[in-house]
Amino acid sequence: MTLPDFQVCDSDIDEATLSTYLKSDAIAVDTETMGLLPQRDRLCLVQLCNSDAQVTAIRILRGQTEAKNLKKLLEATNTVKIFHFARFDLAALRYNLDINVQPVFCTKIASKLARTYTNRHGLKELILELEKVELDKSAQSSDWGNAVNLSEAQLSYAANDVRYLISARQKLIDMLKREERYDMAEQCFQCLPTIVTLDLMQFKDLFEH
Repeated sequence: MTLPDFQVCDSDIDEATLSTYLKSDAIAVDTETMGLLPQRDRLCLVQLCNSDAQVTAIRILRGQTEAKNLKKLLEATNTVKIFHFARFDLAALRYNLDINVQPVFCTKIASKLARTYTNRHGLKELILELEKVELDKSAQSSDWGNAVNLSEAQLSYAANDVRYLISARQKLIDMLKREERYDMAEQCFQCLPTIVTLDLMQFKDLFEH
């Protein structure tokens, strides 16, 4: 596609790409699936972006159960993985590829803790406010399962979902520290693996009366 610093890989990233991303203190990550239920709706695409705006989209094949280099990257403890609504992506990656992502920063959780002046915490609204960029979400609900023939619009959408997260994370960290909520955010991120386990076991409202 025509976007700069963009590559598409099949099944996994190669060793050179792995090495490049492992040099980053933080990378942005997103997934595209066939729906919202990991047990039913398969993982189709994983997107990565580093601070140099190098974006990689990995097409996950139907029936694929592992991606060894992607697993090394997403489980590397020296690189923070930034997601928007990490809870969903972590479940998809664990259920489909046995990847236990760590450490994690979720911009949606951070937004809810920092931006208490609004109830609009979607990625589109967050990036518009913090990065002054309006994301095109027209390809959000589309057939990601046809990975070999993804359109330019789908690939552009997938790239933009990770392209601005690193910068947005830093702005959110600044806000959280200013409001003395950063430690609380970190505690929330540390709870995510347990919450994902409960989600995959289909427990709901566990902490309700």
